[in-house]
Amino acid sequence: DLSSSLISVIAGYVLGFVIALPMAILMAWYKPVRYIVEPWIQFIRNIPPLAYVPLIVIAAGVGRKPQIIVITIACFLTMCITIYQGVINVDETLIKAARVLGATDKDIFIRVIAPATLPFILTAVRLGASVALTTLIAAESTGASAGLGMRIRSLNNSFESAPMLLYIIIIGILGISMEKLIKYLERRLTSWQEKREI
Repeated sequence: DLSSSLISVIAGYVLGFVIALPMAILMAWYKPVRYIVEPWIQFIRNIPPLAYVPLIVIAAGVGRKPQIIVITIACFLTMCITIYQGVINVDETLIKAARVLGATDKDIFIRVIAPATLPFILTAVRLGASVALTTLIAAESTGASAGLGMRIRSLNNSFESAPMLLYIIIIGILGISMEKLIKYLERRLTSWQEKREI
């Protein structure tokens, strides 16, 4: 169950990030892309995954494929909006200064936008990990034969509360482990960033 869920979560999570990163940059950089894509993202983001799971099953069949698609959609929506906000909020003065100094679009992306947006990208990575796990039960309601979400659903039908609680705790432990890993990467990649001590 654990390995089956991890495969679906990691695959959907990685796919969601790979699609969200370039899409967020395109939305922030090119207004026509923003006007076309952003309304659809905002529209789909407000629909719970359970609502469109049956449609995905009809289109993709049962098994692992629809699970990955559901998690990918959920992760993409969250990460795309977060990264987009990071890119759109980059100080315009820095971009103008880079242009005055002769920087091309490529130079601006690499030397100005990427460093300024990195904290937002890491926030998106963290939020995406949480979304991937919270979408797991919805994703594994697509006729899965194994997985933590599928097992919770089947135990719920038979009212077995003790093993159901155990599976819920396992998902929580997975979430904490992913959070610790992402925080470690964040410390390594953004050590230059000043942070307020609490």
